Amino acid sequence: MNAEEFWNLIERARGTAADPTDAEDIAEQATVLLAGYVARDILGAERVLRELMAASDRAPLRAAAWVISGGSPCFDEGFDYFRGWLIAQGREVFEGVVTHADRLAELPEIRASAPEEFEPDGEELLGIARDAYERATGAELPEDAFTFDRPAADPDLDFDDRERMTALLPRLTALYPGSGCP
Repeated sequence: MNAEEFWNLIERARGTAADPTDAEDIAEQATVLLAGYVARDILGAERVLRELMAASDRAPLRAAAWVISGGSPCFDEGFDYFRGWLIAQGREVFEGVVTHADRLAELPEIRASAPEEFEPDGEELLGIARDAYERATGAELPEDAFTFDRPAADPDLDFDDRERMTALLPRLTALYPGSGCP
């Protein structure tokens, strides 16, 4: 499975989900669809998913997640779940937001939740290949099939620097005027 096929799978899952913004429902639909593929393609989906996670591990996106959640995804696990949610929103949204994190301010769900904290959670999406592989083969997804290193974080990005955060994410900081990591 290549990236194009992966995104087609996500769009099909979004089309069958009761709510095309509900990452949990999208993940379940994607798992069901993916379980119908051969094992090699399911492994390919896991590879693409990990590549998307690596490509989206960017300081501006981490800052955007921090702003809308009041600091919750400051740690890797919460940021991973945020990016799973972002993938569930589809290719156009994902690529636009990864390129320009402030585009999150355009999403209806983000706008509707402002100025309250909102913590998008796509944890289930991160396990679609694992779950589909298990359903299709009866075996666990091989843990050593892929390895990706997490890119180094931007050491100069201080989330408490309101001026810098406003310059980086003007629309999001206007929607969510106060956030902070615990």
